[in-house]
Amino acid sequence: MEFIVEKIGMSRTIEVPSVPVTLLKVIETKVCEVRQDGKALVAYNYSKKLNKAIEGQQKKFGLDKEFNKFMTISVAEGTEAGDYSTEALNEAKLVKTSLNTKGRGFQGGMKRHGFGGGPASHGHRFGRRIGSIGNAEWPGRVQKGKKMPGQYGNTKVTVKNDVISFDAENGILVLKGSIPGHNGARGLVRIVK
Repeated sequence: MEFIVEKIGMSRTIEVPSVPVTLLKVIETKVCEVRQDGKALVAYNYSKKLNKAIEGQQKKFGLDKEFNKFMTISVAEGTEAGDYSTEALNEAKLVKTSLNTKGRGFQGGMKRHGFGGGPASHGHRFGRRIGSIGNAEWPGRVQKGKKMPGQYGNTKVTVKNDVISFDAENGILVLKGSIPGHNGARGLVRIVK
């Protein structure tokens, strides 16, 4: 069973010793149609974007204007079209959270892969470069998968977290530890047990 969430930020519990926690807002979701394979097409509010394709879907499923983003997620057996219930989160103990990591753009080898770099003194020019990348006569090319500078971050990452609590009234899910992504990032939470 999956839920669409938005990362609010981090905090900590007031008990001693305190535990770092991440706060997630469970997004209000409407089930449009349920398929046979345990998945369902759902709609939720994402932005003010509206076009004829979105308006056609809203008219087809009888949705309000605010529900303008559609996604397919896994749902429990017996789920019907209408409001998507979050009652399952009350008993959840362990969840898997999938979000995109913070995007850091094009980065060098030292930041992206933790390379050591060269000594930073006495007139040489090594600095933060990655050094030699190729081989000699054989194979005479750079091997696939060589760690080099490039796009760093903005990749989907899934982590397991224990559930500390769930506030059903406000839709706030509190997870133990940290999860990837910036504050405001949207992703999925899947109940493991």
